[in-house]
Amino acid sequence: MHILALILGTVLLPAACALQCYECIPGLSLNCTETTKECPSNTQCGSFRIISYAGGTALADVKMKMCALAEECSEASVNLGVAQAVITSKCCTSDLCNTQDAPGGTIPSPNGKKCYQCDGIDCTKTLTCNGNEDHCISVAEGETTKVKGCTSKMICSNTQIAQISAIIGAEISCCQGDLCNSPSTAVTTTSHLMMLLFVTLLISLVLFS
Repeated sequence: MHILALILGTVLLPAACALQCYECIPGLSLNCTETTKECPSNTQCGSFRIISYAGGTALADVKMKMCALAEECSEASVNLGVAQAVITSKCCTSDLCNTQDAPGGTIPSPNGKKCYQCDGIDCTKTLTCNGNEDHCISVAEGETTKVKGCTSKMICSNTQIAQISAIIGAEISCCQGDLCNSPSTAVTTTSHLMMLLFVTLLISLVLFS
């Protein structure tokens, strides 16, 4: 009898103790429906918020909820010069605790690090990075450079880069060190600002898709 109870307890306990979190992951429409989800044992409940800026003005405010790894529960940003995106998070470890939205983020202060950025077709201009942006980023399609700028370490993990590249159909590379994303000439066929906003928002959204 004791052996049977032990076996049943071993089988049923993980299911009974699985963390339940709210989940709401928007698509490209930026809308989502909140549901509940049983999360893996190595995750927390997380609320995330992505605010995209153009010229210092907030243009999009995307909120989402999901199961999250501890390393994802941090602040990050993508800075392409005119267009930027700031990611904030709020994580917790009890059932359905991610009821509140993550706090709104603002453009962080300059940190002194520098990367190359693209201004129109000129990718030789320098950009001062902000906050915890400690990597330089480049986005290219074939031999054509699309955008360059600064970004945070979280966005530059091998897994994230591979996922983002596959979805947006472009090669993304990161490096660490001032001006490590070598200068070049960009060729664009759409509005430069629209390209920057599109890539910035997509990079941010794909992180949590």
